[in-house]
Amino acid sequence: MKNQINYKVPKSLLNKGTGFLNGYTHTLNPYTGCTFGCSYCYVRQMPVSLFRKEDWGSWVDVKKEASDLLAKELQRARKKGKVTIFMSSSTDPYQPVEVQERITRSLLETMLLHPPDFVLLQTRSPLVTRDIDVLQKLGNRVRVSMTVETDLDDIRKHFTPSAPPIAGRLHALKALRDAGIQAQAAIAPVLPSSDQFAAALRPLVKRVCIDDSFMGDGSEGKRTRRLGIEQLYEEIGLEQWYHPDAYKQVLQQMKMHFAAHELFVSQAGFEP
Repeated sequence: MKNQINYKVPKSLLNKGTGFLNGYTHTLNPYTGCTFGCSYCYVRQMPVSLFRKEDWGSWVDVKKEASDLLAKELQRARKKGKVTIFMSSSTDPYQPVEVQERITRSLLETMLLHPPDFVLLQTRSPLVTRDIDVLQKLGNRVRVSMTVETDLDDIRKHFTPSAPPIAGRLHALKALRDAGIQAQAAIAPVLPSSDQFAAALRPLVKRVCIDDSFMGDGSEGKRTRRLGIEQLYEEIGLEQWYHPDAYKQVLQQMKMHFAAHELFVSQAGFEP
């Protein structure tokens, strides 16, 4: 089924960082909606999704004229002090439509002209490597956080069939590493994985963040539970992975390959 693409001119782009993201002065979403449509996405339980007639994952709003607006908002924000940006909190900045629309790239280019103190670019798309040239110019002001919930692509297909394959994400992390760009692997949320997960990540990153629905959905897992996620685990006979302690198994595996200062749990891993 073809996704619905809408075009809108936003009145604002920068929003105050709150809750889980209160370590940031602002959040920034280049799009509204997300066609990756991940089954466990907490945004499904937020007004941006609940108040739309269309199913989450079937639509995306493209924010036109975003770069000019961001330039103005960044200049105003800089006058008030430090500016740290989480991009993005309720969408993936590298939607498939970004290939043509280039909204995210235009915003990063605007940041070159009006640099924030720091921006975390949260994505699960290998498309981020297209913008390596801009990311290199931002230098230590940017970190790419690549979602890699599991190393098993059959698990990825079960929970997030419309999201990019795991192999592509790992390849993207390698490209970012080779380009000298700060990056981390975000195992968020934790999905069933193999005993080789940590070994696969070790050559690619020096920073790993582990999070799950119980810590990271903003409601101690209640939002995610309402989505019926537990049934998805039961369908593949891995319901033991849907537990508040499941992340500890992955954390212990990571400790065998990563130093303590390279590992972060939940909110700490996404801080500026």
